[in-house]
Amino acid sequence: MSEISRIGMDTSKSVFQLHGVTAAGEAVLRRQLRRSALVAFFAKLPATVIGIEAGSGAHHWSRVLTGLGHTVKILPPQLVRPFVRRGKNDAADAAAICEAMVRPKIHHVPVKTVDQQAGQMLISMRDRLVRERTRLTNTIRGHAAEFGHVAAKGIAHIPLLLNRIAADATLPSLVRELFAGHGEELEALQVRLSAIEKKMMSFHRANEVSRRLEHIPSVGTNGAVRFAVKVSDARAFRSGRDFAASLGLTPKDHSTGGKTRLGSITKAGDPMLRTTLVLGATAVVKQALLKPERAAPWLLELLKRKPRKVAAVALANKVARIIWKMLVSGEPFNPGRAFARAA
Repeated sequence: MSEISRIGMDTSKSVFQLHGVTAAGEAVLRRQLRRSALVAFFAKLPATVIGIEAGSGAHHWSRVLTGLGHTVKILPPQLVRPFVRRGKNDAADAAAICEAMVRPKIHHVPVKTVDQQAGQMLISMRDRLVRERTRLTNTIRGHAAEFGHVAAKGIAHIPLLLNRIAADATLPSLVRELFAGHGEELEALQVRLSAIEKKMMSFHRANEVSRRLEHIPSVGTNGAVRFAVKVSDARAFRSGRDFAASLGLTPKDHSTGGKTRLGSITKAGDPMLRTTLVLGATAVVKQALLKPERAAPWLLELLKRKPRKVAAVALANKVARIIWKMLVSGEPFNPGRAFARAA
């Protein structure tokens, strides 16, 4: 086993496929291990480089194998897929990972800490509860409209709608009971959501990076926590433009024959972070139109030439670059410096 230079490992819930090669690229290890035998195998193996596809359990096994003295590289699945030669099975996937991990232009996913994954779980739970609340309120509105009751936009108007329905004696008792059940479910969701948001605020106050990012326009507490949790190593990107491109905020390139043709944004990378930036930027653009005396001059000039949505995406791109700079340098947000060049 001492001649092994690197190992590609295809992970699953209970079966792990290994593909090891020498420095010359000759395959010397093709083995399948059960979950219970994996740690014992790598504990006896001399320190080597191990490649894993990003996915469920990737960060856990990276921490475990790093603790055993190995070097672990997590690879994006979409970059490994082109190296699968033929067919689709665990052995082919492990061989593809082993091949992709040494390619110079294949970037690696930074390993997340336990605290970062806890924060990510917190964000995921909040988003799920918000989706369930939206689904439930839409259900209530839809059923209420069938009985002639409507409400204005906003979650705050749903309790008033339910009260009107409960007081409507013309409705059958079964209908009022069902709406009351919906109301109890909505109230329980609100209680759970409030508890999760309190936990998120506690996480934010305890995280130095999140507290710094909070002061950037359009980011806020919610966005600051997401970037503090999701971005493990900003130095993995060469520049702020590369960071913005990783979030899908740069235009598609359709250039050919010496003609430059740029399309809409790529929408690559993490949709959660991209959506957070674009929604926040949309709110800033709205406020800039309502109160132009408080807006940045460059944003007002951009709004004179471009539609609102285009300006919002441009602002999101700029904010992404500011976030990258702050993560790399460790500096606090400086409004004058951030917008001085454009102004």
